[in-house]
Amino acid sequence: MNNHKQQLKTKNKPKTIGIDGRCLLDENYTGVSEYTVTLIKKLLKKYPHNKYIIFLNSFKGRDIQEKLLWLRRYPNVSLKHFYWPNKLLNFSLWFFRWPKLDKLIGGTDIFIAPNISFLGVSEKTKFVLTVHDLSFERFKKTFSWKRRLWHFIINPRQLSKQANEIWTVSNSTKWDLESLYKIPGKQIKVKPIIQNLQAFRKENIKQSKIKFIQKKYNLPNKFILYLGTIEPRKNIIKLVQAFEYLRKNKLINSDYKLVLAGQFGWKYGNILKYINNSSYRSEIILPQFVKPEDKPYFYYLTTVFVFPSLFEGFGIPVVEAMASGTPVITSNNSSLPEVVNDAGILIDPDRTEDLIDALELLLNNKILRKEFHDKGLERVVELERVSEDCFLNFNL
Repeated sequence: MNNHKQQLKTKNKPKTIGIDGRCLLDENYTGVSEYTVTLIKKLLKKYPHNKYIIFLNSFKGRDIQEKLLWLRRYPNVSLKHFYWPNKLLNFSLWFFRWPKLDKLIGGTDIFIAPNISFLGVSEKTKFVLTVHDLSFERFKKTFSWKRRLWHFIINPRQLSKQANEIWTVSNSTKWDLESLYKIPGKQIKVKPIIQNLQAFRKENIKQSKIKFIQKKYNLPNKFILYLGTIEPRKNIIKLVQAFEYLRKNKLINSDYKLVLAGQFGWKYGNILKYINNSSYRSEIILPQFVKPEDKPYFYYLTTVFVFPSLFEGFGIPVVEAMASGTPVITSNNSSLPEVVNDAGILIDPDRTEDLIDALELLLNNKILRKEFHDKGLERVVELERVSEDCFLNFNL
């Protein structure tokens, strides 16, 4: 009985949690930075008794941006901002395994890295690493040589083996870690952390803002939407080919345009070249980076959302689309079937004809679109419940 009380006392004892927040200083937030914000908010809500220290670094003297001011509201959160040259810090972490980030911020019981990066953590602290996906192992050719060199130097395999615990956002990534890196399954925890999706609900769309967004991003009245990074792994050329075929053969209304939204990633040159040489170039809109607060309006305005990626660790844009009630077409590989279940149309991303058939079917069938609208909303409720449940066993 006394041992049991001692265990409970130890478990409930406040801990000092360090979090690598370098991505929070990015000018534009994408997948990892959005995940990190959501993770911090969830931890603060579920474990308010702990102390949190956020590690930040920027050589150019970039001060704490407005987007981080919300952290000031929490007395148990401190921001440790350093001004090392990033290349020097990365080299030191890689070559000397110094400085130990947990010690640099004053010492921690647990240090959480929300993504694979240059890291150094002392043996005295529990090291938790989030691995979003192993696409750089599965699809090396879709990455630039600089990005492949970056992964080679960081050595994700060794970093994963150093972690006391690994968090993944899907079972698909867990299986990849087990099969490719031989990480024991008991060391990997699947925690699909989903951001607050309220902004994507149709009832929260401001009608007065719709015309403003359309004009700001040059959006047509009718369009097919892709929203994500513009890079080879996203399989965008096949989507353009499907659109060309549908328009050429008059299988869809000629009013439909194709919107490819998102910032340019690596190796996007061939994608832009193909688009620029397309007979339907004037029908293809490239808004580039979309501000987070504007994303819900893209999903609201589109007829169909298409995400034909070759590989995903989770696929947040698909979840956002379903939360908006937008019918989804996505790939039948990696984590995407796990995320979508039966709430969208799954296609073979290597078969352009699959994409053509799915688009023709959805764009010409209002009843079917309504069915996937309803299923998508139901699926998101299930995913949100799973996301909340995964915080009950963090052991923090």
